[in-house]
Amino acid sequence: MELSKLASRSRHCGLVAHRRSSTPADCRSHITSLSLTDTTKPRSLMSTLRHDVSSKEGRVRFGRGVEVQRLVKCESLQEGQVGSVEEKTAFAGRLENGAEDSRQSGGHDDGLARAKLAVFVSGGGSNFRAIHAGCKENAIFGDVAYVVSDKPGCKGCEYAIENNIPVLAYPKGKHAPEGISPTELVEQLRGAGVEYILLAGYLRLLPSELVHAYPRAILNIHPALLPSFGGKGYFGMKVHEAVIRSGARFTGATVHFVDEKYDTGPILAQRVVPVRADDTPAELASRVLKEEHQLYSFAVSALCEDRIFWREDGVPIIRKSWDEAEYV
Repeated sequence: MELSKLASRSRHCGLVAHRRSSTPADCRSHITSLSLTDTTKPRSLMSTLRHDVSSKEGRVRFGRGVEVQRLVKCESLQEGQVGSVEEKTAFAGRLENGAEDSRQSGGHDDGLARAKLAVFVSGGGSNFRAIHAGCKENAIFGDVAYVVSDKPGCKGCEYAIENNIPVLAYPKGKHAPEGISPTELVEQLRGAGVEYILLAGYLRLLPSELVHAYPRAILNIHPALLPSFGGKGYFGMKVHEAVIRSGARFTGATVHFVDEKYDTGPILAQRVVPVRADDTPAELASRVLKEEHQLYSFAVSALCEDRIFWREDGVPIIRKSWDEAEYV
């Protein structure tokens, strides 16, 4: 692939391509391919830039907030000369700090800075567990830095403690007398470098201070196809009971961005689950929950890889890769 073509493709993902001035001018016409030296996330970039192989090797830096070494094949590339693709995003700080990061995920030490996540729970936290598993398996390019709960004694918090994830109690109340204030919550999360917040069965309305501090950076999972069967009072088994009572033939799961109300933020992703004629709420909940685990992990992965594109009308779309023409 010629460097000029690589530059054109790279601009789709906020990158620019260039070569060092010491590189021979005719090298541009001889750069024929890219191949990858590792399997580091984002995986979508790998398929985008996988091509045939030529001769000599040069090095390329490529990634969103990620420094990944790639190979450039160039017939006339001189030893010590480098063609590069360098990122220009707001996440450049991850490049500098990645080598010092200590990961809770237990993943391989590749010197890359991963997104720091805070997960909010009120109960068993099965979606939290699924996300944490995805982080440990490197299916999600991030790590859970904090768990926040209005019920610090819940099963989700027990799991966090077992996995050495710090727990914050919020808000102060009957089940959390040690709870912190909204301002303290924002300060704690920002101080820890948390980039994204994930609600996983958290039943409280988020404070406006937190919503404003994390614009377009808070996700929630809801066990129905919003905007139906959502809002205050629609949580847990109550949602599935309402779906069955309504006679709806389909339900599902929805991942959406969070605003200052219940279940009204922009919808990011959904999965459909058929409602059977003889379904009980428990049976339906079980099938929906399986889809929730997969859907939420998929959406969080896209968030951590910066693959979410916002249309002019405010609707978020997940890109299949960094090619703007491909969407999920």
